[in-house]
Amino acid sequence: MRKSKFLFIGVSTAGSSIMKIFPQWSARLGLGAEIVGCDLPLRSAENAYRRVLREMRDDPLVVGALVTAHKIDLLRACRDLIDQLDEQAALCDEVSCLAKRNGRLLAFAKDPISSAAALDSMLERGHWRGGERDVFCLGAGGAAVAISVGMAQRGLADGLPGRFILADILPERLESIRRIHQRLGSRMHFEYHLSESVADNDALLAELPAGSLVINATGLGKDKPGSPLSRDALFPRAGLVWELNYRGRRDFMRRAQEQAAARDLRVVDGWDYFLHGWTQAIAEVFQILIDGAAFKQMAELAAAHRRL
Repeated sequence: MRKSKFLFIGVSTAGSSIMKIFPQWSARLGLGAEIVGCDLPLRSAENAYRRVLREMRDDPLVVGALVTAHKIDLLRACRDLIDQLDEQAALCDEVSCLAKRNGRLLAFAKDPISSAAALDSMLERGHWRGGERDVFCLGAGGAAVAISVGMAQRGLADGLPGRFILADILPERLESIRRIHQRLGSRMHFEYHLSESVADNDALLAELPAGSLVINATGLGKDKPGSPLSRDALFPRAGLVWELNYRGRRDFMRRAQEQAAARDLRVVDGWDYFLHGWTQAIAEVFQILIDGAAFKQMAELAAAHRRL
């Protein structure tokens, strides 16, 4: 009997740990599925995205897909090929998970849930109470959308940061995320900054109060070399630094680690976010429950295959 196919739509999928992890997860969960990588350059042409979705739709063995790096561009190019968007995908104008059911192609945005779960493991309860700490997110693409929406939607029970500051090199990305935030109707205070150089980012970083969260959501350090900050940039004292990449050179994270002792920083990479993203997509596509105990077992299986 031929195995069903679970697609991984990314940039350099062969380098991802998931290519070795997924077969073990499939066996553990009894999915009877194999993972198939599908590589596309960043910001590919619309016809490239449409070709992938048509092939996915027409292949009876394909049951679904996880999308990374192309979440916004794929949906923009292929909205008419998708039969239904979940509420988060419609709100965020992005898709991180695709599932085929009864001949229909369904799209989901799971990253607001995944990012919130990853943040829960990093932050102490009540971290945002008082509104004296900020979030500075470098990059305003799909990851920034997910994190900001997830944080805003979880609301006021545990407080909100004083400001959620976004910086990006592309004005259209800033305008797109601004429109999404306006639809939220949240009390979160957002700021949007066009970043023309690392010096611009350094200046915004220098204004942050102690205890703030700094996020590298640019892809620099994995998909492309480099960092959105200069070597002279100083992270906020007692701050949390979140490098969304879990592999690659990760210059941003290494510079934070160099300052960790002197500035009392906690530096976290994207590994837990990676695991939550994949398990959320698998649960949706295969319509199974992955509870806390199952997630812990899957994380333990994954640990042996982590690539740095």
